[in-house]
Parts: sequence; C-alpha cells; structure tokens
Amino acid sequence: MPQVSVMALCRHVGMSRQNYYREKKARRRKQVDEGLIVELVKGIRKSHKKMGVRKLYNLLKPELESAGVSIGRDRFFEVMRSHGLLIKRRSRGPRTTYSRHDFDTYENQLKDLQLDVPHQAWVCDLTYIRTDEGFMYLSLITDAYSRKVVGYHIGDSLEVAGCLKALRQALRQLPAGRSPVHHSDRGTQYCCKEYILKLKKHGVKISMTEENHCYENAKAERMNGILKDEYGLGLTFKTKLDAVRATKQGVWLYNEERPHTSLGYRIPSAIHREAA
Repeated sequence: MPQVSVMALCRHVGMSRQNYYREKKARRRKQVDEGLIVELVKGIRKSHKKMGVRKLYNLLKPELESAGVSIGRDRFFEVMRSHGLLIKRRSRGPRTTYSRHDFDTYENQLKDLQLDVPHQAWVCDLTYIRTDEGFMYLSLITDAYSRKVVGYHIGDSLEVAGCLKALRQALRQLPAGRSPVHHSDRGTQYCCKEYILKLKKHGVKISMTEENHCYENAKAERMNGILKDEYGLGLTFKTKLDAVRATKQGVWLYNEERPHTSLGYRIPSAIHREAA
C-alpha cells in the first residue's frame, strides 16, 4: 500500500498542516493524560478497592490540576468506563435483626435532630461477614455527623457481647460532658437489659427505629454497605482471622483516607480533629 504524505492527507481532509500537527499533539496529550489518570486510580484502588468514581474524581482533581491535566467529571467517567474501572454493587445477604421480642423499645429521637457536631448522635448496626470457617458478625457504631466509625467489634456470635464491646470502644473516646443519642434498630442485642443499662449508666440517650427499619437507620446501613462494597468485607474469607484483619484495615482506611460526599469530600477523622 503506497504511503500517503502528510500534505496530501491534509489536502484530502481540508486541513492545514499546522492544524494537523496541533491535533496530533492533542491526541498524544490526551493519551498521556488518560494514562496518568488510570495509574493514579489504580494506585488508590490498591487500598480502596471499590471507591466510587465521584470520590476518585474529587480526590484526584487537585493532583491532576497540578500536573496540568484539566478534565471534567463526565470525561473522567468516560475514562473510567473505557478502562473497565467502574464498580459493580453487591447483592444483599441474610438479615441479622430480630425484633420480635419482649424487651422495652424506645421512640426515634434521631429523625428530627439537627446534626451540627460530632458525638451528637451515633448510629449502630450489626452485619454478617462470610468465611470458610463460618459466619462472623460485625457490630458498628458510626458518628452520624462525621460518619466516622467510633466503635466496632467482629466476633463469631450474634449475642450482645460483641455489641457491648463496640459500645465500650465508642464510650472510651467520648469527650467528657457529651451525651450522644444512640440510634439503632429494635434487634434483641440493642434492646436487652444489659445493653440498655450500659447506655443509661453513661447518660447516653436511647433512640430506635419505629416503622421502616432500613429507612430510619439508613446511615448505619450505608456504613455496612461501604465496608462490604469498597473494602472487601462482602467477600468470603478463608479464615476468621483473615476477616478480623480485613475489618481492622477497612475501618482504618475508611476513617482516615476515604473522602465522604456528604462531608464535601472531607475525611471522617478530619472532621473529628477539627471539632476537637
């Protein structure tokens, strides 16, 4: 096949030689920019395996701008899609809430509460973790304002002991004089006398879901989903020890490195430090 000169090609498409080389340079620059974006995203995904594209965009935007890369969010999505870097959401698993019991329940104090600072309200939930050695159960207490996990425990029992350990961890970092609203579903772990007495002893206000459990405890449910979707806790681990290690790492990465959309893409732990 005979070679076609640049000039002949330019005449054929009605383009000046200057414009031809300008567009050629732009195409090369675009490839270089995309390569940088992909490498930066892959670097973050080594630790935050399923961080969403919006968060990645806001996290990387300052670094890209400093490298002279100007890219809008829509174009960023296109780059992620073309390189197979969009994420798939998980399907839901078994329930861990058993609310048909004879323990006392409490009204929802969170629904009308205006959140202004950390440790004003905690949202709590219990979820499952799969391993080849059997199920484990993760108790989580999350600050409703900062979205930071302030207490957690993973164990192989659904009994109240795991929830109490998570509560003790949260109470240890509670500033003096603060009495947050403790919001949970009506599961037996949160309604049993031992747990309620612990809350009352420390002056913590008690709040529970009343009708639509998932909707009324959406922030806690969302926390479960993030850890499973983005930090691998939705996978099946080989051993229970592997699950414990992954949980510890996932909670730390979430608290210390993951930007949160509702916080203006700030980090949960940073919100706590600012308040302190």
